[in-house]
Amino acid sequence: MLQGLTPFEQVAILCVLGIAILGLLYALMLRRQILKEDRGSAKMIEVWSAIRDGADTYLKRQLKSILPMIGILVVALFLSVYIVPPSAEAMERFAGLPEETVRLIIGLARALAFVMGAGFSLMVGQLGMRMAVQANVRVAAAAHKSFGDSLRIGYRAGTITGMLTDGLGLFGGTIIFIILGIAAPDALLGFGFGGTLLALFMRVGGGIYTKAADVGADLVGKVEAGIPEDDPRNPAVVADLVGDNVGDCAGMAADIFESYEVTIVAGLILGLALFHMTGHMEWIVYPLLVRGIGVLCSIIGTYAVKGGPGKSGDAMKAIFKGFFTSAVISIALFGGLGYFYMANVPGGWWRPFAATAIGVMLAMLIDRLTEYFTGTHKRPVNEIRDSTNTGPATTILTGLSVGFESTVWSVIVIAATIFGSILIFGTMDVTLAEKVAYILYGVAMTGIGMLTLTGNNVAMDSFGPIADNANGIGEMAWSGKKDKSTVEARQILADLDAVGNTTKAITKGVAIGSAVIAAVSLFGSFITDVSKIDPMALASGIRVSEPMVFVGMLIGAALPWLFSSFCIQAVSRAASLIVEEVRRQFKAGVLKGRVKPDYRAAVNISTSAAQKELVSLAMLGVLTPVIVGLVFKVEALGGFLAGIIVSGQLLAVFMSNAGGAWDNAKKMIEDEPRDLKKNTGKGSERHKASVVGDTVGDPLKDTAGPALNPMIKVVNLVSLIIAPIVVQYQELGWAGWVVVGVLLAGLVWAIGNSKKPVPSLVKR
Repeated sequence: MLQGLTPFEQVAILCVLGIAILGLLYALMLRRQILKEDRGSAKMIEVWSAIRDGADTYLKRQLKSILPMIGILVVALFLSVYIVPPSAEAMERFAGLPEETVRLIIGLARALAFVMGAGFSLMVGQLGMRMAVQANVRVAAAAHKSFGDSLRIGYRAGTITGMLTDGLGLFGGTIIFIILGIAAPDALLGFGFGGTLLALFMRVGGGIYTKAADVGADLVGKVEAGIPEDDPRNPAVVADLVGDNVGDCAGMAADIFESYEVTIVAGLILGLALFHMTGHMEWIVYPLLVRGIGVLCSIIGTYAVKGGPGKSGDAMKAIFKGFFTSAVISIALFGGLGYFYMANVPGGWWRPFAATAIGVMLAMLIDRLTEYFTGTHKRPVNEIRDSTNTGPATTILTGLSVGFESTVWSVIVIAATIFGSILIFGTMDVTLAEKVAYILYGVAMTGIGMLTLTGNNVAMDSFGPIADNANGIGEMAWSGKKDKSTVEARQILADLDAVGNTTKAITKGVAIGSAVIAAVSLFGSFITDVSKIDPMALASGIRVSEPMVFVGMLIGAALPWLFSSFCIQAVSRAASLIVEEVRRQFKAGVLKGRVKPDYRAAVNISTSAAQKELVSLAMLGVLTPVIVGLVFKVEALGGFLAGIIVSGQLLAVFMSNAGGAWDNAKKMIEDEPRDLKKNTGKGSERHKASVVGDTVGDPLKDTAGPALNPMIKVVNLVSLIIAPIVVQYQELGWAGWVVVGVLLAGLVWAIGNSKKPVPSLVKR
């Protein structure tokens, strides 16, 4: 354990492990605080119980759907070490043991790490979601007391998910490093892959569930019947509220958790390369110490978020104050760590510190950029609101233009960040190959810096659905009440809901940016690992001018579009079934109160639609890079990765920001005084146009766009795992082509299955 480390480094690593545990204890403390809060009236508890039962049922069915694939991949990862010999670092770590014994150890470590990564990702999503469900009714009840109480409960409940993400991610990576030392990357690949694959499942399933219910509920409820968003007469309203939790809490938490894992994987792999070049273990230990500091700073910043005692306040200001507090403290501590710990590394301490600090500033810049394009007080959303005067067509066109423009600035910011790493490490007096290794390490440190404040980011995201659910519970439980206290409480919840919508959009921007930085880091790890197996395999780089490489790049660029198409088709098909079901119940007398709404019907339709797509869409990400690598070889696989990173980032940012802008434009109109003669407020033609724009944007921002993040990283990790196999077995032979045929058959099945209609579970 901890071989090759100085006494200081050994103590520091154990302190990092202690900080990870501290983060989990902080989450437990917050949970106890939240559960002591009042749940409100019996009617509120009745609505809340329906949401809780629906969310629990969905997650149980989701787990049953994905367990078989998890089992197959555990076996595949274990057997992978019997195809390619263990790394030189593994042989060094277990020097004196026979190679077959080392194979067994590394195979078991990789398989167990995969299970641990998948299990931790599942825990983050499920425990965080369940805590969000516990909090929403308490936020609604607290709105009768003060704005500050509602904000505190909602944000601290979100912080529980954030600290689970921080604590479990740091705990897993640190434990693996303590046990395996320099051989840790062999197992960390499994750890990252497990977390990423579960995030893909939860992102895809949760996204399809939530948007099928949301789109169906809005189209019939708001547009056709003219009733409020969370009107208790709408049979799809509970499915919509359930979807907020399984999509934005469980899905996003798992999404950012796997980014957190993947950047650690890339950082340690690239740090290992620099260790072999320079002999300095600091390159490997530094990322873990940075992560430990980040958890401490997130604890301080999240606890600082508080609102005032009155009936109004600025939630966004309070949230950003906490985020800024964490950012300033973390940068200061990174500087101290760099100065005292990295003083003897080649190039000077300031280079790794600068790369990490740029990552923190990148997260803050993406926050600001996303808020500009999706916030209600900024020009883009106001332009969409104004475009509703001339109908749904101009509303959609204006939203598309906002999404397209936001993509450009996001790319420029990320490109500038990578260029910053080039400036920091590119001036070192080393060979070109060594310079590339340093630059890629700098990019990995930027990703680690960007996700330093993961606790804050996930808290911001989970706050969104908690506030949304609280607002929905208030509307359903307090329907018809006009007393002063209820009116004030409803306004508090509406304000928090609007802020939550913006924080969700901001977190999606951070998730997409971190996905790209993590993918670029993994791309560097891919080149490093290939060079270990065969130094000549990529000696000329990845040449776009090579036709085979260009073919790989084209396929990689196309994959996000196919993936997004299937996600949106799934939402569209399921939403159509929900529209039919809601119309059927309205005709049966639900609107007039003759019949009680059947909430379970819409819940069942959304659940069925989400389960149907889970394995199929995951297979697109797992099988495609394997086929490309085996058929077109390793350089083309590198081109494939470049294509998917660029195309996926552009598409994800466009969909996320366009959808968020449409959503907030709709909320601005809903906050207007209702006057149908002046065409303002709910029920107006402008409102109907904004609802159409929102329903178009919903599957973009909450299903297809966010799901691209884990998909990109799944593809990169699979490529990283199979790269040594591709290099070692240049000639496939008949057995290899049989494998390719089987994989192609699986891919064809996945595509065909995604195109099948969703079976209706409701008897007509």
